[in-house]
Amino acid sequence: MAGRIDGVNAQEFQENLDQKAESSSDSQAIVLDLENLSYISSAGLRSILLIAKTLKSKQIKFAMCALPDPIMEIIQITGFDKIIDIHESRSVAVTATTG
Repeated sequence: MAGRIDGVNAQEFQENLDQKAESSSDSQAIVLDLENLSYISSAGLRSILLIAKTLKSKQIKFAMCALPDPIMEIIQITGFDKIIDIHESRSVAVTATTG
């Protein structure tokens, strides 16, 4: 994901993740790389929370990685880091979710 997740594109973002979840088997994981994300609104946060809930119900592992400092601060303030695995890089996230 690059750029912004806000009220303009949050629904499309969520639909794309939902499609990915539908095509994933129970043995797979989804890693959301946010290295190039510059902004996330409450609508974007809601989309992430809903997809995390959907994936958990399907027993598909979900993690986010490479969050820029301002985005990580938002994730920590909202408490998302307590319910979603956060990793410093894609390689660490992939290892953690597949191992």
